[in-house]
Parts: sequence; structure tokens; C-alpha cells
Amino acid sequence: MIQVYTGDGKGKTTAAVGATIRAVGNGLKVLFVQFIKGAHTGEIEVFQKFPDLIKVYRCSTGFVYGKPLPSQISVVVECIKEIETLTKKEHYDLIVLDELTVALNTGLISKEQVQNLIALAQDAELIITGRNAPDWLIEKADLVTEMKKIKHYFERGINARRGIEY
Repeated sequence: MIQVYTGDGKGKTTAAVGATIRAVGNGLKVLFVQFIKGAHTGEIEVFQKFPDLIKVYRCSTGFVYGKPLPSQISVVVECIKEIETLTKKEHYDLIVLDELTVALNTGLISKEQVQNLIALAQDAELIITGRNAPDWLIEKADLVTEMKKIKHYFERGINARRGIEY
């Protein structure tokens, strides 16, 4: 099954983290891949305490402003190769591709590369997060949830807070 969490509201990664915790609580093995995210996130700190059940990959050089640099693209390409190798060697019950749609929309990853990642997860539950999921991905998904921003404190100039947003 393919689940997509998209939209401009808060909670896409949080939903994927919750699904990861639920899976691990039931003895399932998880591959959690982060695109775009900065260097430190609290969820990764927790996941690293369960190395037998959660494998974490950071396919990111941080946030992308404008067109990605060739060096940023090469980091993602190398990471995808590692994920392909890993998923051929080990079975994962849940694969999370966090902020994948953002990586796609910024040009860090191509549609073909996304389709290849989806194919790798054919025997696993797959969760894809990020704003502006393309129509073709929404069509392919079995479940799509749109997080809609009604109001957000960022609009008042309040920055992201450690332990809450990351």
C-alpha cells in the first residue's frame, strides 16, 4: 500500500513518525529516509536508539533555495543507490520517504527516480510525505491525506522550535 501525506499544513512528517513508532511497537522493520531536512531532528535521535528495527538514511544537504546545486543532486543520487542496494539485501515492512515530494518539486530527484523508489517498496507499506504531491502520485496512492493549514504561528514570525517542529 502507498500512503501520501501532503498539503501546506503541519503534521506530515509527524504522521509518518507516528506510523514508524506504531510499526516498531509491533516488531516491524522500518526504513526511514529523509529528504530536505536539516542536520538535527528529534525523531532521528529516537530512531537511532532502535538500530535493529529502524534504519535511517539522510538524503539531504539541508533545505534547497531555488534551483538545487549539482553537489546537492549528487548527494541524493548516491543516497538512492544506497537505498536500492539496501532494499535488495534486507526486507523492510514499512518504508518512509519523508519530504520526497519536496525533493521532486525542487528538482533534487526526478519523476523516474521516484517511480523507481516506489517500485522498490512493492512488498512494503510505503509512506511518502511533502507538500504539493503531483497528480500522478495521488492517483497511484492507496491513501492520500491532505494536511491543510488554517492558521500557523509561523505567520506571526515565530520560528521553528527544537522538540516541536524538529
